[in-house]
Parts: sequence; structure tokens; C-alpha cells
Amino acid sequence: MMVETGKKVPAWTAQSSNGDISLADFAGKRLVLYFYPKDSTPGCTTESQNFRDAVDAFAAENAVIVGVSRDSLKSHANFITKQSLPFTLISDPEEKLCELFGVMKLKNMYGKQVRGIERSTFLIDENGKLAQEWRGVKVPGHVDAVLEAVKAL
Repeated sequence: MMVETGKKVPAWTAQSSNGDISLADFAGKRLVLYFYPKDSTPGCTTESQNFRDAVDAFAAENAVIVGVSRDSLKSHANFITKQSLPFTLISDPEEKLCELFGVMKLKNMYGKQVRGIERSTFLIDENGKLAQEWRGVKVPGHVDAVLEAVKAL
């Protein structure tokens, strides 16, 4: 089962940098769930820094930011410390959340096909419904677009 815009997101639980978390933990809040390929790579670092720099603007709109990748909790801890990230990162090595949101894709890297996370962001409203999604995200301007969508909810 995969998420659909306008429909309730199925319940999920995951391991995160702040212990186990679930969709239910965000009831009554807007959740910005962004999936990125790998900690400490250039595009992922820039995207995470952009969300970090806008965290107060999101909070003012009752929105919480959570990042998701297949990296380990140890990798996430290092990434959070190095980039001063004020939000939770989910470790999804078994790709359960990645599959639920349909973000695993075949990508070309150095002439080889590899399976990886397609940079994607999902906006879930206060009632647990998927309000909007962005797939195949390009980092420049993305956080601003997500913030505008949050304000429009």
C-alpha cells in the first residue's frame, strides 16, 4: 500500500535519532517528511541546512520537519551534530517507510544502475492526510516551496 494525496497516511513507526517515533506522535501538527539519499553528501547536506535554517518559520505554522534516509542512527547522530540540525532524522535501513512513500528508484551513478532514494518531500496535515508531495526534488528553492504549501494549508 502506498500513500495517496488527499488520503490518510497509513500508521507507521520507525527508529529515529530521538528513539522510536510514529505518525501518531504528530497528531494535531503538520508534518514535513523529507526523504534524502545519504547523510553528509553535498545535495543532502544543502537540503538539510535549508530545512534547518527555516525551522522557525515552519514551527510558526505548526509544522514539524523530519528527515528520512537509509543511513544508520550513528551516521544520523554525526550528521545532526556536524550540521546543527534541530530536527529528528529517521533511520530506514529496511526501507519500510521508503516503500510506503514509494521513493525507492533505480538511478544511474557513474554509469551503473543503483537502487536508491529519490529525493522527495511529503506534507501531512494535522489529521494525518497527505496534503501534498514533491518527487524528484531539486534542492534550490525547494524548502521555500514547501513552506508556502504549509502556509496555504
